[in-house]
Amino acid sequence: MQLKYKIISGFVILTIMLIIAGVISIYELSHVGKSVQDLLDENYKSIDAANNMIEALEREDSGILLLILGNWGEGRKTIHDADSIFLHNFNIAQNNVTISGENEYINRIRYSYFEYKNIWIRPIVGTSKEGDLKWYYENHQQSFATVKQAVNELMVLNQKTMYQTGSELKNRTNKAIMPGIVAIISGVIFSLIFSYFIHYYVISPITRMIKGVNDYNDYKKPFSIEIETKDEIYDLANAIKTLFVKKSSDLKP
Repeated sequence: MQLKYKIISGFVILTIMLIIAGVISIYELSHVGKSVQDLLDENYKSIDAANNMIEALEREDSGILLLILGNWGEGRKTIHDADSIFLHNFNIAQNNVTISGENEYINRIRYSYFEYKNIWIRPIVGTSKEGDLKWYYENHQQSFATVKQAVNELMVLNQKTMYQTGSELKNRTNKAIMPGIVAIISGVIFSLIFSYFIHYYVISPITRMIKGVNDYNDYKKPFSIEIETKDEIYDLANAIKTLFVKKSSDLKP
């Protein structure tokens, strides 16, 4: 093989190694980016919906207290608005089931909220319930706490899943970095090996030829350099040897 092809092939191999490592890293990083987006679209959406449901429940609780105090208009408006917010966010969570067993949490919220709603949907103002804080604590407060706990459990489930997914994304990021690290290490090793072969097959023969030429000029030693490879270095050594042989023949009387 000609010398130029040997050198070119070394750089081609190194380039191919870097390209392969780059493609793998890009693929893995793109996959990580997509996973991050999925994480935001799925778990965060359910967490946000759970937070909004809890806020809506607390507003409903405030509305019920207003009704107990006899403020029918403000109380019913507060409850109605909060109920709309709760149901809207419940639908978001219901349509965003992405975790194994999450449906059980959704059904628990549905059932407990239905029971809770049955307590305050009936008239309060103008009945015996008005001003009855004992009824509030014995009936409403327990049902309210049950719904809130069910929503909290859904939120905790998604938070744990988000944390686990974050840990998995960290591992995927390390996996995406590994091809680059492997490519760097492989590139360094290959460069050292390539440098060794360049020195062995190019630099060392040229150094020996220079020494041979100097020995011929200074001490009239015959130029006798053996080159193992059949390339341009070999042709150069033979050309120098032929030149010196011809020169020696010309000098003979």
